[in-house]
Amino acid sequence: MKRMTATGLVATLCLLGTAHTHAQEPRLTLGAVAGTTGVGADVSWRFSERLGVSARYTGGLDWSTDYSTDDVHYDGDISLAAGKLTLDYYPFASGFFLSAGVMLPDMDADVVGRPRNDSYEFNGRDYDAELLGTLNGTLTLADGVQPYAGLGWRQSHRSGFGFFTEVGVMATDVNVSLSTSEGFENLDNPFSAQLRSDIRQEERRLEDEAKKWPVYPVAVIGVSYTF
Repeated sequence: MKRMTATGLVATLCLLGTAHTHAQEPRLTLGAVAGTTGVGADVSWRFSERLGVSARYTGGLDWSTDYSTDDVHYDGDISLAAGKLTLDYYPFASGFFLSAGVMLPDMDADVVGRPRNDSYEFNGRDYDAELLGTLNGTLTLADGVQPYAGLGWRQSHRSGFGFFTEVGVMATDVNVSLSTSEGFENLDNPFSAQLRSDIRQEERRLEDEAKKWPVYPVAVIGVSYTF
C-alpha cells in the first residue's frame, strides 16, 4: 500500500508536469542542508521548466531521551539518517515545487529499561527486577523504503547561489525488539516461555504507543548553487 501511494503521487506530478512542459536548458543544483533528519547534501536536476528530479542524504543527528510507562522507565539513544529520491513539480515555473517519491530512512533508538519499582510488570504479571536485570532493545522508527510527499523552494530556475527549504512527511514503520540482560527468556522451561510471551506483549504495547504518530516530519533548510 505504501509503495502504491508513492507511485500514485509520482504519476500525478508527472501528468501535471508534462501538461505544461516548455523547452528549458537543464539546470543542475547542488545544496548543503540541515534539518530533522540530520546534515547532508542535496542534488537536483531540473530537466524542464516544470519538472525535475532530486536526491538527498542527511545523517548524523543523534541525541538521548527517555520515556516512562506505568512500570518501566526507558532511556534511549536515538540515531537518525535518511536518503531521499523524488520527482519535483514546479507549478509556477519558479523556485516553488511540490515533491513526491521515496525516502530510505535508518532511524532507530537503542533503549535500556529499568523498573520504576522493585519489579517489572509485563502483561499483568510481576517479575523480580534483580532476576531479570535491565530490559535492553531497539526501537526502529523507520527503515527500508517509505513514501514521501513535501513542498519547498529551490532556486533552480536561474543560476547562482540561492536559499533552499523543504517540508514534508514520511511514513513510519515502527518495530520494537526487547530482551533482558540476564537472558532468562531464552531458556527452555515454562517460566522462560511465559516471560518471552509477556516481553512480546510489552513490545506490542510500545509499538502501539509509537504508531500514534504514523508519519515523521521532514524539514530542511540550506544554501544551494545552480549551474
